[in-house]
Amino acid sequence: MARLFEYQSKSLLKEKGIPIPRGGVAGSPDEAVKIAGEIDYPVVLKIQAWVTGRANLGGIRFAENADEVKRIAGELLGMKVKNFTVEKILVEEKLDIEREFFAGIIVDDAEKSPLVIFSSIGGTGIEEIAREHPESIAKSHVDPLFGFKDYHGRELARKAGITGKLIIKVGSVLSKLYNVMKSYDARSAEINPLALTKDGNVVALDCHITVDDYAVYRHPELGIEIAREFDRPATELEKIAYRVEKKDYRGTFYFFQMVEKVPPDGKHIGFHGAGGGGSMMSMDAVLNAGFKIANFCDTSGNPPASKVYRAAKIILSQPNIVGYFASGSGVASQEQFHSARGFVKAFLEERPEIPAVLRLGGNFEEKAIEILHTYLKELPAGVEGYGRDDSPDFCATRLKELVEKNGGKPHTPKPYSEYTPKEGEYSFETITGRIYIDHELCDKCETKGCVSECPKEVLKIENGRAVLNMDPEEVKKGKCTECLACEIYCQFHGAGGLHIVLPIPGLKEYRERILKEIKEG
Repeated sequence: MARLFEYQSKSLLKEKGIPIPRGGVAGSPDEAVKIAGEIDYPVVLKIQAWVTGRANLGGIRFAENADEVKRIAGELLGMKVKNFTVEKILVEEKLDIEREFFAGIIVDDAEKSPLVIFSSIGGTGIEEIAREHPESIAKSHVDPLFGFKDYHGRELARKAGITGKLIIKVGSVLSKLYNVMKSYDARSAEINPLALTKDGNVVALDCHITVDDYAVYRHPELGIEIAREFDRPATELEKIAYRVEKKDYRGTFYFFQMVEKVPPDGKHIGFHGAGGGGSMMSMDAVLNAGFKIANFCDTSGNPPASKVYRAAKIILSQPNIVGYFASGSGVASQEQFHSARGFVKAFLEERPEIPAVLRLGGNFEEKAIEILHTYLKELPAGVEGYGRDDSPDFCATRLKELVEKNGGKPHTPKPYSEYTPKEGEYSFETITGRIYIDHELCDKCETKGCVSECPKEVLKIENGRAVLNMDPEEVKKGKCTECLACEIYCQFHGAGGLHIVLPIPGLKEYRERILKEIKEG
């Protein structure tokens, strides 16, 4: 799920007619002072971070004048909260509160419908309220075809103990909150507290909304950069990785940095899993071997070789890792030679001076292991391939031995580069990249094996040269599966004239920055 900040969530509430305090979001002390001056004092300043218990963490403060706002804003901005660095604060009017409630909606997967929850007691977590005051809570499932009307909200408020004219106001808020959730494909929407002010208004003092990952593309107006449920803003490398997944639905590519800046401690490795359960088991194995994990990565669900290639390039963009470990379920139904070719292309381009142990158990694992050992045998620190009969514990131990043999040498990423074609070189687009064929070199090739290696018969020989065998638009739509077989064959057994360029937007600039940081110490 993709989380929204409080200020973003409140803007959606306001759009649907739910009252919120006057205020605005600030990214500097001067902005905070300006906003406070527009709404008058006293004001409350709240850090914008995906954490609970902000008040106990010192993230909610009050100010009576401009000097206090400037000082407090300076203390809050840049504040470190768990895995979060505060970049924005919400400045709002301080209201006089008579009473607090809880209002929330979640998607109940078991019932396949939204569940509206209201409590006549608010201010703390709903779990604590349910435990200590179960009589204060009322719940109602919603028929998505019919919706949740004002009278449904009034009935729910009545069941929770609300009386009088307040029922009307609470019922209206609950109905509008459902409209927010439906309009923005939210998985959850929570107002806590929903407050009754001393002048009789019902106002949303705090709000948190999460949007379904698969619906993010429908809401560009929300400005969600990465559809993942993180407990902090996404790192630059995570954003680069997400852009790979965002437009390529063939299989899964998930990348998460456990450590944004890997320390030179000789313990961290790049981790590349395949499948949830097998990845968890494999992570346990490397942790038991004494390693630390720099990142979690998963490529599963029959990903093309091109996606595995990009994943490996991104993992190898992390300085100071001392090894690369890939291991999944061991019984994957996907053809593992696709993953093997993705690793081969990435490792040959990167030529890392750290060892790698790649466990590719599953369909055609023997062919996958043969591909790894055939084409990566010359890499200096060693790349070893294993299959289902080799346990994650054995493979992790083997990586440890290779790392020790390599002296714990830390990885330094190479500058990012792509093949530069000759002017007028024959080429065509694939679904996420472009294939270039140097016909002058093609003339010198005796095998023309790139054609026979292509399982989809994308290529043919015409006048002694490899050319397209089908409509370029069909190739661009996915007829070429980007299995990389043609390039690997050409580079090792042909004349070396075929190159596949698979861009990774943003990675060049990222590496330029981190290499500059390394150089400057």
